[in-house]
Amino acid sequence: MKLSVIIVNYNVIYFLEQCLHSVMKAGQGIEMEVFVVDNNSVDGSVPMVKEKFPAVELISNNDNKGFSKANNQAIRESSGEFVLLLNPDTVVEEDTFVKILDFMDTHDDAGGLGVKMLDGKGRFLAESKRGLPTPKVAFYKIFGFSKLFPRSKTFGKYHLGYLDKEKVHKVEILAGAFMLLRKSVLDEIGLLDEAFFMYGEDIDLSYRIIKAGYQNYYFPETRIIHYKGESTKKSSVNYVFVFYNAMVIFARKHFSKKNARLLSFLINMAVYLRAAIALTMRFLKRFILPFLDAALIFTGIYFIKNYWELHVVFHGSNVYPLAFIAIAVPVYIFVWLFSVFISGGYDKPIRVGKIVQGIVVGSILILTVYALLGENMRFSRALIILGAGWAMISMLSLRYLLNLMNFKSYRFGTVKNKRFVIIGDEEEVHRVESLLQKTLINPGFIGLVSSSELTANMPVFIGNISQIADIITIYKIDEVIFCSKSLPPHVIIDKMTELQHTNIDYKIAPPESLSIIGSNSINTSGELYVLNINSISKSSNKRSKRMLDMVLSFCLLLFYPFGLFVVGNPLGFLKNIFSVFLGFRSWVGYYKPENADDHKLPNIRKGVLSPVDSIKKQEISPEIANSLNILYAKDYNVVNDINIVWKAFRKLGRN
Repeated sequence: MKLSVIIVNYNVIYFLEQCLHSVMKAGQGIEMEVFVVDNNSVDGSVPMVKEKFPAVELISNNDNKGFSKANNQAIRESSGEFVLLLNPDTVVEEDTFVKILDFMDTHDDAGGLGVKMLDGKGRFLAESKRGLPTPKVAFYKIFGFSKLFPRSKTFGKYHLGYLDKEKVHKVEILAGAFMLLRKSVLDEIGLLDEAFFMYGEDIDLSYRIIKAGYQNYYFPETRIIHYKGESTKKSSVNYVFVFYNAMVIFARKHFSKKNARLLSFLINMAVYLRAAIALTMRFLKRFILPFLDAALIFTGIYFIKNYWELHVVFHGSNVYPLAFIAIAVPVYIFVWLFSVFISGGYDKPIRVGKIVQGIVVGSILILTVYALLGENMRFSRALIILGAGWAMISMLSLRYLLNLMNFKSYRFGTVKNKRFVIIGDEEEVHRVESLLQKTLINPGFIGLVSSSELTANMPVFIGNISQIADIITIYKIDEVIFCSKSLPPHVIIDKMTELQHTNIDYKIAPPESLSIIGSNSINTSGELYVLNINSISKSSNKRSKRMLDMVLSFCLLLFYPFGLFVVGNPLGFLKNIFSVFLGFRSWVGYYKPENADDHKLPNIRKGVLSPVDSIKKQEISPEIANSLNILYAKDYNVVNDINIVWKAFRKLGRN
């Protein structure tokens, strides 16, 4: 066996599918085996591999063993002369394997090899070549000197920015996303160190290769796409701790005590600094706008109250007690803002109607409760109405100001209908066009472009791939979708690289797949288009579903003394009420996921009931169940949940 390809997967089914398609194409004519080690994914990765790639050696773990242990599982079973550790969020060129194996065969000193990596927009990824993170190198990286002086031989050693990225170089550290290893070297130095759960194991292994007298090479004569950031969100605090803890483990293992302590000190400084920044940014991102809204509304009502009591009604008398400003007004503000949140007024882009709707609904709720209060708690209906008017004006004015200041998150209007071109042969572009139209993204324009420069059927195509730059300009295209069945990976990568200066997003549609995937940057996942099932994944629908669960649970708890005589299992009913209210379950979910083809469905909480419970027919085939699940996910509405609960009320005690 010449080559063993090992892919460790964790909940990235669509990227894994695309990766395997490219691996199989690149492995044609090579004696190759492919391993997928799944770390207990819940997104249907395992059934997908079994169904679409039966030749793959699948290792399915019952827990998340981490990157090192999972790779070692497959390495021990592999029989290849060379072992390639490959991330699932990558796409390799069709000649990648041939080129890297030829290089290794002609360079006996090579223990490991990495290649030129590009992100989802065709831009070079600096971590394709890296230096050893010594305390000095780490200091320059942590405090930003390497970013300020990337080409400096002093400050730029972390990413070796002074080395030509188009030439072969001996480097110290290889990237774990694509790491070709000579099996005989692994037998000599040992496998991946399982002390590293995630991150750092590639640095450790690369360093051990060099210490054993072998070389690591950066090889740019083939390229891969690496959708970096898909599996791990770099802004998370957890990522910061896991990544830097891996650096501490490495330092203690390989450096002197003095250097290890110094590096650990620097890393701990970086951890707390980055963690503090991450937490602060997350807090500001989530709460700064509601905080500003509350402050503006409170200030406005305070002045309205003073003017109202001094000049309009009471002519100089300070009538309203401190409780009005200290208690009542904050409660009003909370109700208004919460109502705006539920209405979708804090979603992006900004919709004026949602904000107005939230204020109106909140005001009706406030006035309803106000009418039920005792005389000593009813301060003024007029101030509630005036406060609501001011809340509406201040919230819209603040957003208009932020929009004028060019904050991208505060744009008014609806989501722009993107303009697409699909590049492929006639059969494949029509398949992808149909898929795109069914993903509920409402495309503004879809142009079909031939993958051949000889465009035989002009009524179908608006041009061919050689004209893509002009097509993008003339048709004002926002996104280019490549059909990988029609186009070899090197052509896709060539075009992405050629057009990377334009403000265009790129995606790839794997053959016979229900997904179109890609990444807009190295740190964000971009949009994932999946057939038919996006509705229930929308943040507004998730929020509405959760609110309905809580409201129903509260109402059902009040109704419980009567429900005892209606619901089949009273104890189970009570247990479900609290389970749903606390967020462990939902009143409505999918029907028996283990029996239905649910691996393409978005994840939601396990339901007490399912869409099947709205049907009187007792025997439901897996095919019908799957169709009902897809329809439920595709066209989700809270009314559907209410109808299902109403029709299946007796089953609310189900375990």
